[in-house]
Amino acid sequence: MGKSVISTAKAPSAIGPYSQAIRVGNFVYTSGQIPIDPATGVFAEGGIKEQTRQSLLNVKAILEEAGLTMSDVVKTTVFMADMNDFAEMNAVYAEFFSEPFPARSAVAVKTLPKGALMEIEVVAAV
Repeated sequence: MGKSVISTAKAPSAIGPYSQAIRVGNFVYTSGQIPIDPATGVFAEGGIKEQTRQSLLNVKAILEEAGLTMSDVVKTTVFMADMNDFAEMNAVYAEFFSEPFPARSAVAVKTLPKGALMEIEVVAAV
């Protein structure tokens, strides 16, 4: 079963030895997306809501490059610097997904790349 790279300029470029996403079989796996605006190269201005929106816009752009939509997402993992931000993150998250909602894990971590407040990765079915 071969794998293929998915890459788009509409999401932040990979800055290390990883791909924005990989398709293998009937699934697309994205790398974690932090809230970098690909047009400016810096974080979306604001707090957890704005950072969540930008991270999900990055995921959406990668999925679109693969010919998929957010409704194709079957699993998400949300990494948060502060679980006290969960309700605000969840409110924005809910704008991007509809029923049946993907399975999700949300975990608090000590730090995230570049001091991000959150990061999200997804698995989507082709």
